[in-house]
Amino acid sequence: MPGRTDRVVVVGAGLSGLAAALHLRGAGRDVTVVERDAGPGGRAGRLDVDGFRIDTGPTVLTMPHLLGEALAAVGETVEDRLDLVRLDPAYRARFADGSVIDVHTGADAMAAEVERVAGRREADGYLRLRDWLTRLHAVQMRRFIDANFDSPLDLLVPDLARLAALGGFGRLDPKIGQFVTDERLRRIFSFQSLYAGVSPQKALAAYAVIAYMDTVAGVYFPRGGMARMGEALADAARDAGVRFHYGERVTALERGGDRVTAVRTEHGRHPCDAVVLTPDLPHAYRLLGRTPRRPVPLRFAPSAVVLHAGTDRAWDGWGHHTISFGGAWRRTFQEIIRDGRMMSDPSLLVTRPTATDPSLAPDGRELLYILAPAPNLRNGQDWRADGPRYRDALVRTLADRGLKDLDVSIVTERLVTPADWSRRGMAFGTPFATAHTFAQTGPFRPRNLVPGTANAVLAGCGTTPGVGLPTVLISGKLAAARITGETAR
Repeated sequence: MPGRTDRVVVVGAGLSGLAAALHLRGAGRDVTVVERDAGPGGRAGRLDVDGFRIDTGPTVLTMPHLLGEALAAVGETVEDRLDLVRLDPAYRARFADGSVIDVHTGADAMAAEVERVAGRREADGYLRLRDWLTRLHAVQMRRFIDANFDSPLDLLVPDLARLAALGGFGRLDPKIGQFVTDERLRRIFSFQSLYAGVSPQKALAAYAVIAYMDTVAGVYFPRGGMARMGEALADAARDAGVRFHYGERVTALERGGDRVTAVRTEHGRHPCDAVVLTPDLPHAYRLLGRTPRRPVPLRFAPSAVVLHAGTDRAWDGWGHHTISFGGAWRRTFQEIIRDGRMMSDPSLLVTRPTATDPSLAPDGRELLYILAPAPNLRNGQDWRADGPRYRDALVRTLADRGLKDLDVSIVTERLVTPADWSRRGMAFGTPFATAHTFAQTGPFRPRNLVPGTANAVLAGCGTTPGVGLPTVLISGKLAAARITGETAR
């Protein structure tokens, strides 16, 4: 970034903005963070209702060393700020045929589990798959994820040939099938592509790197809830000298030529030499007054319906994270992504954080987070009318799958639909931002620099490197590196 960059304003105290602020402060910049909400965290926020402490955003934490990188920029560690618990199993997978598979991240434990449910041959295939996932992650992380791109020509490095040799440019589902043939195992190692907005049949095999994070690197949970991450990063940044202005909505950017000179809010102005913008891309582009040209319009990922339910009982056989797979699979992705319809036989993520931290609910109560993938708002669905009906359908489905009497056990609830995400400023009502199609991956993804503005940089899940907790933390680091001129790694 040319010119002075001494004073930086970060718009948004979500995880990408907080990571950027920490890396910038560690590099000696004077940093101010402006956030419209009353506290930090962004999508990874918290709602306190009737004694329940509800995480409103992501529930799966992987690659916590990325939190450590941000904290290390100001001389702190994860252990200084968070009490992380490694979950074992990382997930419990329940299938329509009644079978259950615990997903362990330890090689021996998972191989034994695979042998139990599918035989020795599949267990051997799992071990080969694990080795492939590990090598795939090593190649991608160092050059294609944790890196700023200025041109597709930046791909022309030796690691591109290594990624191709690993089969990264093939399709995800067939690639997983080269290692394991059991349909249940193929689902476990490919369902993550839905987070990226692409079906396993169409996603690049390179996106198996998400399965590496979930099934090899480990899944963690911070005591106190996922919102503790934002609180911890913000506390460390404040203690290092970063200024925070909460409850201030940004209304405009002041400009002088091709540079942003100040960030204006409802309550005043914050002069700057550089600015980091973390809102969803359409809003960030509106603030900048320019939208980069693309050969094809941006495609946004599917959304999700989330039912937060506080209950007066618990159920056996449901772990911290349980994936309840329906009988349908390929049809599910066609309905959500191609047809823009709700799943007729849904696969659901049910998170029970009170399994690890009972303090998140009143004594004798349990907390459930039920996530159902859904079309984004481009399908024109009327969620004001359809939301309550779909809530009832979800409850019935889960009651049939083992959460008996769920409906009468709920004492507190909140339903979040794509319309609610939209009201939070998320484009087309999806918290998963731009989909990871080939045309929106790597150097083809919307860049974190915007032509026509010399001192603004983007961060968050819509830009480089993409969607998910690990990647938004990296995006904050990459944004800071644009400003400081340092190598991101």
